Formats: sequence, C-alpha cells, structure tokens
Amino acid sequence: MPTELEELVGFIAHPNPQIRLVAIENLVPYSVSDPSIFKRENLTPVKHLKFLIRDHPKIAEHALTILINLTADASVVEFVASDEKFLGIALGLLVLITILRLQDPKEPNANLLAMLLANMTKWDGLKDIISRKQPAPESLHSDELVLNQLMDLFVKGADGSYNKHADYDYLAYALADLSKHEEIRRFFLSEQEYDSVLPLNKIKVFTEHKSDIRRKGVANIIKNVAFDVPSHPKFLDEDQINILPYLLLPIIGNEQYDEDEMLDMLPDLQLLPPDKQRDTDNNNIQTHIETLTLLTTTREGRDLMRNVKVYPVIRETHLRVEDDGVREACERLVNVIMADEAEHGAEKAIEEEDDDDNRIVEI
Repeated sequence: MPTELEELVGFIAHPNPQIRLVAIENLVPYSVSDPSIFKRENLTPVKHLKFLIRDHPKIAEHALTILINLTADASVVEFVASDEKFLGIALGLLVLITILRLQDPKEPNANLLAMLLANMTKWDGLKDIISRKQPAPESLHSDELVLNQLMDLFVKGADGSYNKHADYDYLAYALADLSKHEEIRRFFLSEQEYDSVLPLNKIKVFTEHKSDIRRKGVANIIKNVAFDVPSHPKFLDEDQINILPYLLLPIIGNEQYDEDEMLDMLPDLQLLPPDKQRDTDNNNIQTHIETLTLLTTTREGRDLMRNVKVYPVIRETHLRVEDDGVREACERLVNVIMADEAEHGAEKAIEEEDDDDNRIVEI
C-alpha cells in the first residue's frame, strides 16, 4: 500500500492543473531530503516531471527545480539526458521556446533551464551535442548548430541583457563540462562560419565578470581547452586568442612592482587602478595559474612568460593569497618558468612520475 507521500507524488500526473500545482509545490523539498520517492516504478515520477516542464509556468518552475535537485544523482542524469525526446524538449525550450518567450520580459524559467542543462552535461553521452542542429530564432542571430546557439545565449544573455529575469550564468557550467571532450575543445578553437569568430574569444572576456558562476565556468573552459597542446601558439598569439591578459588580470591585485618589472609586463597589466582587486574566489585563481602552467608545455610558451614578466605576478600572488591550492599551483609554475631550459627535460621526467594528486587535471 503506497504511503501518503507516494500518493502525493502520483498527483503530479493528475489531469487537474490545480491539483498538479499543489502536489508539485509540496514535493519540492522532498527532492532534496527524500529523492528516492521520485525513483520508484522505474523512475515513473521523473517521466512525469519531464513533461511538466511544458506545463503552466509555475508548475514548470517547480518541475525544473525538482529535476535540478534529482539530477545530482548520476543514474537520474543518465535517464534524463539519454532520453532523446526529452533532450530535444529541454534544448528546444532553452534555445528556441525560451528565446521566443524572452521577447516577453516576464519569462520566468530560463535560468532554471540553464541549471538543468548544466546537470545534464555531466553525463558523457551528451557530448554528441556537437553534431546537433536546429533552426535558430531570428532574434538570437546564431546558426543552426545547437552549440553556437548556447554560446550566443550565454554571451548575449549576460546581466539580463536578453531578458531581465535571466542571466544564463549556469550555461558556463554546462559548457565547462562539455569542454572536457576533445571534439568540443576543437569547437572552441575553430572559427565559426556564421560570424567568423572563435568561440573561445567570445567567452574569454568573462574572466573578470561580477558573477562568480560565470567566472568559474569560463576559467574551467579555458583550462580544459588548453589541454590541446597543438593550439598553444593560437592561445598566445596577440592576433588570435591572446589569452595571457585574460588569465593574468584576474590574479593580479593592487600591489606595486619595480619599474624594470612593470615595463616588460603586458600593456594590459600596466597602470592598473590603485583599487584593482584580484578574483575573490581562490579556486578561480588556482585554475588560471594551472592554465598558465599548461601553456608552458612548449618552449615558446615558457619564453613568452619569461619575457612578459609573469614571474613577479605569480610571486606576489603566492605571497598575498593564503590558500594552499593557490600556493602549490604558483610553485609549480615558478619551477617551470624560472628553470634553465637545459634542466627542463629532467624536470618533465620527474613530473611524469608524480602522483596523480599533483597533476593538473581537467575540470
């Protein structure tokens, strides 16, 4: 005999919308405290929730909230994300229906859809999004590739500029998870036909954004894409990606440097205002330093960092940021850029024998 709570779960499929609303509104807390009630009967309640994201806006909001909480469970993520029909609905709502409704500033659920997609992209099977296509809304000025549509939503939707109720910050987490896959990295490094822009160049500007979610996601995208060593010349070229200023500015504060150090630094790092602050999230600082370390894989990268005086910035970061992870990352980078090139081959051999815990890993 079902319990009262199990009976309540059954009411989310009731034909009466008022009953559905009361039931789902009361079930939201249980998606955190007792998620097992949604997994009974081969996840039948989850099937119902997937349809409810198209229901009345308030019902859809609660359904999305429950799905966001439930997709913290890997088994639910796979069930939700591997459902081809549902995936089309979710992406359609996020990229098509949401955009069409974003012409109405009252659209309430765009950020929840972005959060749900961020959870779904933790499932490796979703990397096939690279080949997904669908017509783009005219208002988005994108192309038919879903990844480009998500990128344009993320860029054009920042700070509520596309919809005063949505900022699309959580798309940063979705894109960061996707960037762990080689084919997605190639996407970020490839000029797109419809706008002749590298996707990585669209998002690098957010490394100093006010939103920690957006900064964190973008930092991890850049780091993941930097695992593509053949692309490092493109990363460092001033006329292509020119990534160094976007990695160094977030980690530099208002400290003063000797004139001889300052004159050789990148122009973007010179004459900064006296109230300049480094990123408030130490995890972001560590990620940027690890990306710099990845970019020392080539001789050209190491020489460039020496020439533009990256070491003083890392020295001051190590001194001023009281965080073990940041300081360890600083020490690894300094060991590379301050070493003689004759010693570098031996150091690389030693690094390869280090434990996995000491290696830079994809996020």
